[in-house]
Amino acid sequence: MAQFLFRQTTFEEFEAPLSLFELHQQIREELEVAFPESYWVVAELAQVSPDRRKGHCYLTLVDKGDDPRGQILAQARATIWSTRYQMLGRYFEDKTGQPLKAGLKVLMQANVRFHELYGLSLDIVNIDPNYTIGDLARQRQETLKRLETEGLLTANKELELPLVPQRLAIVSSASAAGYQDFIHQLQHNAYGYTFSTRLFPAIVQGNEAPASIRKAMDLIAKYAEQFDACVIIRGGGSQTDLGCFDDYSVAAAIGNSPLPVLTGIGHERDESIADLVAHTRLKTPTAVANFIIDTCRDAEEESESLYSSIRMFAAQQLKLTGDRLERHSLRLSNLTTEYLHGNNQKLEQLSRSLLLKPKSYLDEQKHHSGMLEQSIKATTKDLLHLRERNLSELAVCVEGKSQRYLHMKEHELNHQVHCLETEAKEDLKTNQLQFAKYNEQVKYKTQHKLQAENHKLNLLDLSIKANDPEKLLLRGYTLTLLNGKIIKSASQVKTGDVIETRLQTGTLHSMVVNIDENDNERHT
Repeated sequence: MAQFLFRQTTFEEFEAPLSLFELHQQIREELEVAFPESYWVVAELAQVSPDRRKGHCYLTLVDKGDDPRGQILAQARATIWSTRYQMLGRYFEDKTGQPLKAGLKVLMQANVRFHELYGLSLDIVNIDPNYTIGDLARQRQETLKRLETEGLLTANKELELPLVPQRLAIVSSASAAGYQDFIHQLQHNAYGYTFSTRLFPAIVQGNEAPASIRKAMDLIAKYAEQFDACVIIRGGGSQTDLGCFDDYSVAAAIGNSPLPVLTGIGHERDESIADLVAHTRLKTPTAVANFIIDTCRDAEEESESLYSSIRMFAAQQLKLTGDRLERHSLRLSNLTTEYLHGNNQKLEQLSRSLLLKPKSYLDEQKHHSGMLEQSIKATTKDLLHLRERNLSELAVCVEGKSQRYLHMKEHELNHQVHCLETEAKEDLKTNQLQFAKYNEQVKYKTQHKLQAENHKLNLLDLSIKANDPEKLLLRGYTLTLLNGKIIKSASQVKTGDVIETRLQTGTLHSMVVNIDENDNERHT
């Protein structure tokens, strides 16, 4: 093992020591010489803290390199002084569409500064927003490419929005003005439609928004069978608070949603990734409400149109059949008249030509003519009856189709009512079971508590009985009293006092003749 020899050095062997301030002065002077100019630096904003009173902006810069774990390789403090911050902040926000905030990568021109009291820091003198725009665009393209690779970019659009979306799951902030506008628009629609809405509260702006929105979407997915569609709305706020809707986790939650998602985030200039992934993108919460109302109205108009078409078709078929029957009847009547007229003419001719023939021949011809007339009438009647039966069957067919369609719609409505009743009964049964469970628990705990307290009372009673003076006498102890009071100390009696001693059987009376002060024993 190596051995080191130390010797004590004296103060005189060193130059005069520096104070900490002097040392920091030398460091500052050396840094000013080593870094005389400004430098362009790329860093991620880990913390942005504007000083509203003084107008400065204090930053914490970090460099994570290409480490996938996000391990910080370097960190520094930076400052944008008030006058420059007012200019750079507005310029950066106008160019990028969002303010300086944590998580952004920024290209900055900075001067290296060292202060004796505050240490090393950077003074920001310029910011290039084009670098941040490029980085944000790169992140956006990477997110879109990842969603497309995973099949989530169009997954929600492939879901079918119900014809009448009335059961809505809403992701929004409960205090957001847009949410109140959305509910008001639904409840006061001009057509009297009713909607079932349930709010899943979430933060819809800021750094905590992606996790909050994703949590709400996961909860909605668990109860997807209770809803027709999911609505993500955001009202109020500025264009710069929309970064959370470009987050991959929010877009993936929408892509994986089992319900069609409608977005009304409240901006018109750009589409967020959430808008691109959603089933339907609308500008504002009010526009979403109007879209849902219009969808219900379209379904109602389509139903009314189908019903009117059925009625019109049935009426047309009845009219066409009636006209056809009337034409056939008229034609048959005309044919019969013509045939009879022709035969009458022939008969007259035969009658005139056979005036000289026997009357029997005339009767035979008359009978033959009557038979022909009856045959024609029977044939005409059968044909009319056949046409009438065909018309009745066609009318029954049309009426049956109409009734079956109406019955199908009535069955769907009864099914929905049955589903609601079943769900209500199941909830009631669940609550009753929980109440019964809690009731049994209360009974059991109360009984257990009473048994414990009863046990304590029994123990106390046994203790009291065990210390009963009568039982002490039975065990050989005695009680000494003076004037009916138990004596506990020798100081309570004096010489000449008559004391009473109670035994198990009988009582003794004694006079105190001596008190021993050494052991506090009395002799009688």
